Amino acid sequence: MSYQFKASHITSGNMLFPDKLEIDDEKVTFYKAKLIGHESTVIQRSAIGSVSLNAGLLFADIIIETKGGQRTVANGFTRSDAKRIQQLLIQ
Repeated sequence: MSYQFKASHITSGNMLFPDKLEIDDEKVTFYKAKLIGHESTVIQRSAIGSVSLNAGLLFADIIIETKGGQRTVANGFTRSDAKRIQQLLIQ
């Protein structure tokens, strides 16, 4: 099963090009859009060491750390989406 989450446009750094996360059974793909194109980071689910949230009043950032020490931060998701992302990734 595949899940897609998109950051809010009203958060810092996401006004024009919001962060996106796509989660499936094998991997997590993080998309960071740019003026032209995007950068993508693919993390195998088996390589995820921890998933934490940096939550504010309305929005939250998702911090994914791999067992190898790579750190990926996705900004500006609603708190409910961030909690759902965390639940999906720690299963």
